[in-house]
Amino acid sequence: MSEQQYGTVVVTGANRGIGLEFARRLAPESRRLLACCRQPDEAEALLSLASANDSVEIVRLDVTSDADIDALAGALDGEPVDLLLNNAGIYGPRGRPPLDHAGWHEVLSVNTMAPLRVAGALLDNVAASDRRLVANVTSKMGSIGDNAGGGAYVYRSSKAALNAVMVSLARDTADRGVTVLLLHPGWVQTDMGGPNALIDVETSVSGMKAIIDRATTADSGCYFDYDGSRIPW
Repeated sequence: MSEQQYGTVVVTGANRGIGLEFARRLAPESRRLLACCRQPDEAEALLSLASANDSVEIVRLDVTSDADIDALAGALDGEPVDLLLNNAGIYGPRGRPPLDHAGWHEVLSVNTMAPLRVAGALLDNVAASDRRLVANVTSKMGSIGDNAGGGAYVYRSSKAALNAVMVSLARDTADRGVTVLLLHPGWVQTDMGGPNALIDVETSVSGMKAIIDRATTADSGCYFDYDGSRIPW
Protein backbone atom coordinates (compact mmCIF):
# COMPACT_ATOMS: atom_id res chain seq x y z
CA MET A 1 0.00 0.00 0.00
CA SER A 2 1.20 3.48 -0.83
CA GLU A 3 2.07 5.95 1.88
CA GLN A 4 -0.93 8.06 2.85
CA GLN A 5 -0.66 11.54 1.35
CA TYR A 6 -4.20 12.80 1.80
CA GLY A 7 -6.80 13.00 4.51
CA THR A 8 -10.26 13.33 2.97
CA VAL A 9 -10.63 13.40 -0.82
CA VAL A 10 -13.75 13.99 -2.94
CA VAL A 11 -13.88 12.79 -6.57
CA THR A 12 -16.86 13.51 -8.84
CA GLY A 13 -17.73 11.30 -11.82
CA ALA A 14 -15.86 8.44 -10.15
CA ASN A 15 -17.80 5.54 -11.66
CA ARG A 16 -15.79 5.12 -14.87
CA GLY A 17 -12.92 6.35 -17.02
CA ILE A 18 -10.68 9.04 -15.61
CA GLY A 19 -12.66 9.44 -12.39
CA LEU A 20 -12.54 5.73 -11.62
CA GLU A 21 -8.80 5.58 -12.27
CA PHE A 22 -8.26 8.56 -9.98
CA ALA A 23 -10.26 6.78 -7.29
CA ARG A 24 -8.13 3.67 -7.73
CA ARG A 25 -4.91 5.65 -7.44
CA LEU A 26 -6.04 7.79 -4.52
CA ALA A 27 -7.77 5.08 -2.45
CA PRO A 28 -4.60 3.67 -0.84
CA GLU A 29 -3.19 7.17 -0.32
CA SER A 30 -6.26 8.67 1.39
CA ARG A 31 -7.72 8.31 4.84
CA ARG A 32 -11.22 8.79 3.41
CA LEU A 33 -12.20 8.95 -0.26
CA LEU A 34 -15.72 9.99 -1.23
CA ALA A 35 -16.27 8.60 -4.73
CA CYS A 36 -19.27 10.40 -6.22
CA CYS A 37 -21.49 9.34 -9.09
CA ARG A 38 -25.12 9.63 -10.18
CA GLN A 39 -26.08 5.94 -9.98
CA PRO A 40 -24.01 4.08 -7.38
CA ASP A 41 -26.06 0.89 -7.68
CA GLU A 42 -24.96 0.53 -11.31
CA ALA A 43 -21.29 1.42 -10.75
CA GLU A 44 -19.94 -2.13 -10.64
CA ALA A 45 -16.25 -1.27 -10.90
CA LEU A 46 -16.57 1.39 -8.22
CA LEU A 47 -18.49 -0.98 -5.95
CA SER A 48 -15.66 -3.49 -6.33
CA LEU A 49 -13.11 -0.80 -5.49
CA ALA A 50 -15.05 0.15 -2.36
CA SER A 51 -15.30 -3.47 -1.23
CA ALA A 52 -11.51 -3.81 -1.51
CA ASN A 53 -10.63 -0.48 0.16
CA ASP A 54 -11.94 0.61 3.54
CA SER A 55 -11.13 4.22 2.68
CA VAL A 56 -13.63 4.39 -0.21
CA GLU A 57 -17.20 5.55 0.34
CA ILE A 58 -19.56 5.79 -2.63
CA VAL A 59 -21.79 8.88 -2.61
CA ARG A 60 -24.79 9.51 -4.83
CA LEU A 61 -24.19 12.86 -6.52
CA ASP A 62 -25.78 14.43 -9.55
CA VAL A 63 -23.54 17.48 -9.92
CA THR A 64 -26.42 19.50 -11.38
CA SER A 65 -28.58 18.91 -8.29
CA ASP A 66 -28.42 21.53 -5.54
CA ALA A 67 -30.01 19.02 -3.16
CA ASP A 68 -27.29 16.43 -3.85
CA ILE A 69 -24.53 19.00 -3.46
CA ASP A 70 -26.03 20.20 -0.18
CA ALA A 71 -26.29 16.60 1.01
CA LEU A 72 -22.61 16.03 0.23
CA ALA A 73 -21.63 19.14 2.15
CA GLY A 74 -23.85 18.04 5.02
CA ALA A 75 -22.28 14.59 5.11
CA LEU A 76 -18.85 16.16 5.43
CA ASP A 77 -20.15 18.43 8.22
CA GLY A 78 -17.17 20.76 8.28
CA GLU A 79 -14.59 17.98 7.84
CA PRO A 80 -11.38 19.22 6.19
CA VAL A 81 -11.04 18.12 2.53
CA ASP A 82 -7.46 17.93 1.26
CA LEU A 83 -8.46 17.44 -2.37
CA LEU A 84 -11.63 18.15 -4.30
CA LEU A 85 -11.33 16.68 -7.79
CA ASN A 86 -13.97 17.99 -10.17
CA ASN A 87 -13.96 15.34 -12.88
CA ALA A 88 -17.59 14.81 -13.91
CA GLY A 89 -18.23 16.02 -17.45
CA ILE A 90 -20.07 15.37 -20.71
CA TYR A 91 -19.37 16.12 -24.38
CA GLY A 92 -22.87 17.02 -25.52
CA PRO A 93 -24.21 17.85 -29.00
CA ARG A 94 -21.78 17.76 -31.89
CA GLY A 95 -21.85 19.60 -35.19
CA ARG A 96 -22.02 23.17 -36.40
CA PRO A 97 -24.61 25.94 -36.04
CA PRO A 98 -27.54 25.93 -35.68
CA LEU A 99 -27.02 24.09 -32.40
CA ASP A 100 -29.24 22.31 -29.92
CA HIS A 101 -29.52 25.03 -27.29
CA ALA A 102 -31.11 22.75 -24.69
CA GLY A 103 -28.21 20.35 -25.05
CA TRP A 104 -25.74 23.22 -24.87
CA HIS A 105 -27.32 24.39 -21.63
CA GLU A 106 -26.96 20.88 -20.18
CA VAL A 107 -23.27 20.75 -21.05
CA LEU A 108 -22.64 24.17 -19.51
CA SER A 109 -24.53 23.07 -16.41
CA VAL A 110 -22.43 19.92 -15.98
CA ASN A 111 -19.03 21.11 -17.21
CA THR A 112 -18.95 24.73 -16.03
CA MET A 113 -21.56 25.56 -13.44
CA ALA A 114 -21.45 22.31 -11.45
CA PRO A 115 -17.70 22.35 -10.65
CA LEU A 116 -18.01 25.87 -9.27
CA ARG A 117 -21.14 24.97 -7.30
CA VAL A 118 -19.44 21.93 -5.77
CA ALA A 119 -16.29 23.92 -5.02
CA GLY A 120 -18.35 26.69 -3.43
CA ALA A 121 -20.25 24.23 -1.24
CA LEU A 122 -17.02 22.60 -0.03
CA LEU A 123 -14.77 25.65 0.00
CA ASP A 124 -14.65 25.96 3.78
CA ASN A 125 -13.82 22.25 4.03
CA VAL A 126 -10.97 22.62 1.55
CA ALA A 127 -9.63 25.78 3.18
CA ALA A 128 -9.59 24.03 6.56
CA SER A 129 -7.36 21.19 5.30
CA ASP A 130 -3.60 20.76 5.11
CA ARG A 131 -3.37 20.43 1.30
CA ARG A 132 -6.19 22.82 0.24
CA LEU A 133 -6.47 21.59 -3.35
CA VAL A 134 -9.24 22.01 -5.93
CA ALA A 135 -8.32 20.19 -9.15
CA ASN A 136 -10.49 20.40 -12.26
CA VAL A 137 -10.36 18.10 -15.27
CA THR A 138 -10.75 20.52 -18.17
CA SER A 139 -9.57 20.11 -21.77
CA LYS A 140 -7.12 21.65 -24.19
CA MET A 141 -10.23 22.10 -26.36
CA GLY A 142 -11.10 24.96 -24.03
CA SER A 143 -7.95 26.81 -25.10
CA ILE A 144 -8.63 29.72 -27.44
CA GLY A 145 -4.95 30.04 -28.32
CA ASP A 146 -4.71 26.36 -29.20
CA ASN A 147 -7.89 26.18 -31.31
CA ALA A 148 -6.66 25.56 -34.85
CA GLY A 149 -9.38 23.10 -35.84
CA GLY A 150 -12.62 24.93 -35.08
CA GLY A 151 -15.87 23.06 -34.46
CA ALA A 152 -16.89 21.43 -31.15
CA TYR A 153 -18.70 24.65 -30.21
CA VAL A 154 -20.56 23.23 -27.25
CA TYR A 155 -17.74 21.32 -25.59
CA ARG A 156 -15.07 23.93 -26.30
CA SER A 157 -17.18 26.75 -24.87
CA SER A 158 -17.99 24.79 -21.70
CA LYS A 159 -14.34 24.09 -20.98
CA ALA A 160 -13.22 27.63 -21.83
CA ALA A 161 -15.86 28.86 -19.38
CA LEU A 162 -14.70 26.36 -16.75
CA ASN A 163 -11.16 27.71 -17.13
CA ALA A 164 -12.43 31.27 -16.66
CA VAL A 165 -14.45 30.59 -13.53
CA MET A 166 -11.70 28.54 -11.92
CA VAL A 167 -9.08 31.21 -12.54
CA SER A 168 -11.43 33.61 -10.76
CA LEU A 169 -11.81 31.11 -7.92
CA ALA A 170 -8.03 30.87 -7.70
CA ARG A 171 -7.76 34.64 -7.37
CA ASP A 172 -10.61 34.85 -4.85
CA THR A 173 -9.21 32.11 -2.58
CA ALA A 174 -5.53 33.05 -2.69
CA ASP A 175 -5.76 34.67 0.73
CA ARG A 176 -7.02 31.35 2.14
CA GLY A 177 -4.12 29.37 0.71
CA VAL A 178 -6.28 27.33 -1.68
CA THR A 179 -4.64 25.96 -4.84
CA VAL A 180 -6.94 25.68 -7.87
CA LEU A 181 -5.66 23.61 -10.80
CA LEU A 182 -6.88 23.17 -14.38
CA LEU A 183 -5.76 19.86 -15.90
CA HIS A 184 -5.97 18.63 -19.49
CA PRO A 185 -6.09 14.82 -19.48
CA GLY A 186 -4.95 14.38 -23.08
CA TRP A 187 -6.94 12.54 -25.71
CA VAL A 188 -7.81 9.48 -23.64
CA GLN A 189 -9.26 6.08 -24.49
CA THR A 190 -12.54 6.46 -22.59
CA ASP A 191 -16.20 6.36 -23.56
CA MET A 192 -15.88 10.05 -24.48
CA GLY A 193 -12.46 9.89 -26.14
CA GLY A 194 -13.13 6.70 -28.08
CA PRO A 195 -10.89 3.74 -28.92
CA ASN A 196 -8.69 5.70 -31.33
CA ALA A 197 -7.52 8.17 -28.68
CA LEU A 198 -3.78 8.60 -28.22
CA ILE A 199 -3.25 7.54 -24.60
CA ASP A 200 -4.77 5.16 -22.08
CA VAL A 201 -6.44 6.17 -18.84
CA GLU A 202 -3.52 5.03 -16.73
CA THR A 203 -1.07 7.32 -18.54
CA SER A 204 -3.42 10.28 -18.32
CA VAL A 205 -4.20 9.93 -14.64
CA SER A 206 -0.59 9.19 -13.73
CA GLY A 207 0.44 12.49 -15.28
CA MET A 208 -2.36 14.55 -13.75
CA LYS A 209 -1.89 13.00 -10.33
CA ALA A 210 1.81 13.87 -10.40
CA ILE A 211 0.84 17.52 -10.97
CA ILE A 212 -1.66 17.39 -8.10
CA ASP A 213 0.79 15.69 -5.74
CA ARG A 214 3.47 18.35 -6.20
CA ALA A 215 1.19 21.39 -6.54
CA THR A 216 1.79 24.51 -4.47
CA THR A 217 -0.01 27.83 -4.22
CA ALA A 218 2.31 29.12 -6.96
CA ASP A 219 0.44 26.82 -9.36
CA SER A 220 -3.01 28.13 -8.49
CA GLY A 221 -4.97 29.27 -11.52
CA CYS A 222 -2.59 27.52 -13.94
CA TYR A 223 -3.57 25.42 -16.95
CA PHE A 224 -1.56 22.20 -17.28
CA ASP A 225 -1.32 19.43 -19.84
CA TYR A 226 -1.15 15.95 -18.27
CA ASP A 227 2.56 15.90 -19.12
CA GLY A 228 3.16 18.92 -16.87
CA SER A 229 3.59 21.51 -19.61
CA ARG A 230 1.58 24.75 -19.61
CA ILE A 231 -1.26 25.27 -22.08
CA PRO A 232 -1.99 28.70 -23.63
CA TRP A 233 -5.32 30.24 -22.70
